[in-house]
Amino acid sequence: MAGCSHEKKTPVSQADVKKPALMNPFKFHKLIEVSPGQYYDILSWGRGSVDTGAFLILHSDSSGKKYNTTTGDLYGTITDVYNTDMDVDGNPEILVQAKKKDTVNYTTIYAFEFKDNKAQKLDFPKLTGSQKKGYRGNDNFYIEEGKLIREFPVYDGNGKEAKQTTQKRKLEYGLRNNNFTVKQLSKDSTNKAAVKPVAQETVKKAEPDKKQSESKKQHKKTHHRKHRHSD
Repeated sequence: MAGCSHEKKTPVSQADVKKPALMNPFKFHKLIEVSPGQYYDILSWGRGSVDTGAFLILHSDSSGKKYNTTTGDLYGTITDVYNTDMDVDGNPEILVQAKKKDTVNYTTIYAFEFKDNKAQKLDFPKLTGSQKKGYRGNDNFYIEEGKLIREFPVYDGNGKEAKQTTQKRKLEYGLRNNNFTVKQLSKDSTNKAAVKPVAQETVKKAEPDKKQSESKKQHKKTHHRKHRHSD
């Protein structure tokens, strides 16, 4: 009976399979396969600090047997990495997203374009004054039709008193001649409050002018009557 017994095997789901833990001093790792034989390993590392360190982009060209390393200072912690070709020139862009504790400059994007096994650093644009209005972080990035999309909730107020509204700001990033382009896709209503006072102020300024003109007309009529009476 012992020889005929069979042990029941429990199927292992992918959710149960844990990723191997990174050894110190490494904190983050993601592998991106751009094309067959073209691999990019993105890592962050550093000892003694959680919010600062460095990042590594290890490019493996297995077909050409070429291997290159790109590194830089890292402020914050890496939350995700994106691969795209926004300018459709056949050269991949690797975008590293890092999150800071500072809610004014919550997210940093480290961007590189790889061409002929060389990395060219791209300057990711900061939010303008109007784009940053009501910004408190909580960015959501994703790739859509080859473009980088950025969404974040808009807050009303400053500091700890700021409250999240139902509005979201949505930006689209593209690339032209290795320079980023930015287009706002969402309708921004944050400036409506600023428009109303201007309109009211214009009306208030117009009212005295109207009264003054009517006063002048009345004065002319009175003067004309006096003149006829004297005749």
